[in-house]
Amino acid sequence: MGAIDSLPTEYGYVVCVLVLYFFVNFYMSIQVGAARKKYKVYYPTLYALESENKDAKLFNCVQRGHQNALENMPIFFLFLSLGGIKHPIIASSFGLLYTVARFFYFQGYSTGQPDNRVKFSAVGFLATFALVGCSISLAVHLLI
Repeated sequence: MGAIDSLPTEYGYVVCVLVLYFFVNFYMSIQVGAARKKYKVYYPTLYALESENKDAKLFNCVQRGHQNALENMPIFFLFLSLGGIKHPIIASSFGLLYTVARFFYFQGYSTGQPDNRVKFSAVGFLATFALVGCSISLAVHLLI
């Protein structure tokens, strides 16, 4: 447990945010499954075609909201985990902000009006760049 013992005690908050994001992602997965059933878009079809399904846009917005979260998850996890080593409180705070913003981004997108996602994009970008800053701070600290 040597490496874990060297982490700051507050790193537990970082872990809590990572676990919370798991539950937000799980919620999104359930919503996609429900949308598949509701709009009759069956596996392995990833996106519905408007020429074949009158509800394609509604389904695709739910699917895209979740897909976008999956696409950005590795970056978020990386910078939260690294930045949290040096700045666990700041990183977990911005990680929580990102997670909440991601939830509302998904909710907005899932309305079938893609522009509804934009309201929360800026908050997510702010949180991401703050986490990048925490990671840069760690890199500088390790190199000096």
